[in-house]
Amino acid sequence: MYLIGLTGGIASGKSLVSARLAEHGAIVIDADLLAREVVEPGTPALEAIAKQFGASVIDSEGRLDRAALGAIVFADPARLEILNGITHPAVRALTRERIAAAEANDPNAIVVYDVPLMAEASVAHGYDLVVVVEAGVAERIRRMVEIRGLSRDDAERRLLSQASDDERRAIADLVIDNSASIDLTLAQVDALWETVTGSAAGKH
Repeated sequence: MYLIGLTGGIASGKSLVSARLAEHGAIVIDADLLAREVVEPGTPALEAIAKQFGASVIDSEGRLDRAALGAIVFADPARLEILNGITHPAVRALTRERIAAAEANDPNAIVVYDVPLMAEASVAHGYDLVVVVEAGVAERIRRMVEIRGLSRDDAERRLLSQASDDERRAIADLVIDNSASIDLTLAQVDALWETVTGSAAGKH
């Protein structure tokens, strides 16, 4: 198995990169999806969140109200740290399970772990390669406002709650620049895939 850690700040374009890698044949494990899975109704993480943040973050169907929780934690770094202390261990455990299952199914698999908070979490999964997707701050704010419908204040708060570009570059083996056209970004991903398939073949 060849394990790629893929990260980047909010609205940097990670999903574009991971989708292209999946087209090439990579197995993509999305940390955001795992983070949703670990807070499904009845999970220990959701119970801990409700206890810590109150009933207002649980909707009428007993599910996590992400907007309500986000309004609390993105405005208060200390509360965000508390939330991460609940969710990160649960996500890490599920990640290990999924990576092990992918390897058991295909020992030669190229697995991409798509994780927004790699720099913040400071937890290694034994990556063979760490790839960081970047785009300028102004462009990322534009995407969040125009495409995701956030207010500019919300967009800026979310950016400030994450690691800086310098902190992400410090853990990167490769940086993909997604500040220009989609075609240029995909060309970088295709080149990455060629390099990785060669390295993965040499690993086995």
